[in-house]
Amino acid sequence: MSLDPLLTVPVAIQIHALAAFGAFILGLVQFAGIKGTTIHRLMGWLWVGLMTIVAATSFWIRELHLWGEWSPIHLLSIFTLACLPWLVVAARAHRVDTHRWVAVSLFGGALVVAGAFTFVPGRIMFEVVFG
Repeated sequence: MSLDPLLTVPVAIQIHALAAFGAFILGLVQFAGIKGTTIHRLMGWLWVGLMTIVAATSFWIRELHLWGEWSPIHLLSIFTLACLPWLVVAARAHRVDTHRWVAVSLFGGALVVAGAFTFVPGRIMFEVVFG
């Protein structure tokens, strides 16, 4: 494992990767922790901030081209940015089932599934971990 491939790419990719890693770890902590506490709420706000950074920085990452400079991952970023307010509104309205569903869906889709594709041979994270 070497961070060299990540340290030689544009800053937007570095920020994106760091925020995604942070959101992944924080998400695991959130799922395992006690819900409804002040700590859960504070970490939730941090998670929303990290996910906003992950989604926003993706617009400066254009390595895969399917529609001009864009790819399906950018649709996921738009979806993520649209769902984050829904996540917060559901939590504040004490709609726990909706809040949980949106949180788990974003974690699974935007972090786990999308993140798995970064470990495909030839991609930066593959080089970081396996290179």
